[in-house]
Amino acid sequence: MHIQPTREQLEALRATAGGGPVVMLNLLRFRNEADYSASPELAPAEPISGSGAYRRYEEHVSHLLSSFGGELVFAGHAQASVIGPEDEQWDVVLLVRYPDVETFLRFTNDEDYLAGVGHRTAALEDSRLVPLTQR
Repeated sequence: MHIQPTREQLEALRATAGGGPVVMLNLLRFRNEADYSASPELAPAEPISGSGAYRRYEEHVSHLLSSFGGELVFAGHAQASVIGPEDEQWDVVLLVRYPDVETFLRFTNDEDYLAGVGHRTAALEDSRLVPLTQR
């Protein structure tokens, strides 16, 4: 299960970053039922699905994303892989553009962002986050 980046992964991202735009490829697999054990203060009164918790996360970060110059470029339902392990399936794929890696890192460390990231953690069973840069 991969939900949050490690310190080493973030340091590697920073070390290899160029100065231009970066698009973050998000592969998301949701829990059947959201798990708010890490952020009980954010938990709704009644249990909700992982996709419901992720919608709460999206609502929380949508205005923040634009204030950092970020933009949701694509959001779609993932289909079965044509190439790849059969047991690795995703529910949603997102492409989010940031002006540069440093902006992405500032965004993910912002106090307002961190106040709602528990919805994301509660929502996800597994995920991948891959930075993409122009060739």
